[in-house]
Amino acid sequence: MQKRLPALDLDALRSFITGIECGSFAQAATLLCRSTSAVSAQLKKLEHQCGAALVTKKGRHLQLTSQGEILLAYGRRLLALSDEAQQAIKGAQLQGEIRIGMQEDFGESLMPGILGQFHYQHPDVRIMAKVDRNDPLQQALAEQALDMALFWQPDLNASDGKLLDVRPLEWIGSENGVLDQLLADGEPIPLVMFEHPCLMRARATAALDNAGIPWRVVFVSHSLGGIWAAVQAGLGLTVRTRVGMPANLRTVNARLPSPGVMGITLKHNPASLSAQHPAHLLLEQLIVQALAAA
Repeated sequence: MQKRLPALDLDALRSFITGIECGSFAQAATLLCRSTSAVSAQLKKLEHQCGAALVTKKGRHLQLTSQGEILLAYGRRLLALSDEAQQAIKGAQLQGEIRIGMQEDFGESLMPGILGQFHYQHPDVRIMAKVDRNDPLQQALAEQALDMALFWQPDLNASDGKLLDVRPLEWIGSENGVLDQLLADGEPIPLVMFEHPCLMRARATAALDNAGIPWRVVFVSHSLGGIWAAVQAGLGLTVRTRVGMPANLRTVNARLPSPGVMGITLKHNPASLSAQHPAHLLLEQLIVQALAAA
């Protein structure tokens, strides 16, 4: 009979992966609310289970051994599966309804996969999703027509909502390469934008104005799909993040001033108490995980 291999300790595996991602096991200990010595002991336990050294030190930096690189890839999958199993067990009896709003960037790329995964894990929870622009979503929250909404947040210090992530704004264009010639000739930069009011349109025009670069809006769309289509056709540039950016477009940041960054904020409707509802908390957790991986 073949000898059974020892099972990997998932807690030790989480400490190992967190330490590598942080670049420091001391920092990992802080994040995991453990002592540094406890995390070090877990690493030694994991190395004993694997029968191989997983990490070496090069100066102050951690460096994975070849066995450590293999374990890192498998370990992430093991932890993800473990987390998914626990979420499914905890949410097996969940019922109710979640009314969630989101802006188009999230509605076209990020959220369909998240909502599909959530529905698979919690089929008894009804989900009503609304895709709209910032102001209508804010109004829907105020009118208690939504339980939560995912927004672009220009003010990273704003107190309303939970800041989940921060993304750089990018100048995005097609492959036709006309930007350099326009800048050399002093011609206005053609812009493809949403109609007013639009946070990213305001950032784009302010950045160009501050740099003394002329611009003109050549295409206005009511939908994100229209913006991507116009940029793909070579009509002009737009400013978005890379969330949902089509693969055949490219960033053209080198010759233009930075439009800054934009936060991603999740806001709950306080009247619905959605922030404390187990189903809503699980959906929020999936959103956070998806943003970290995107």
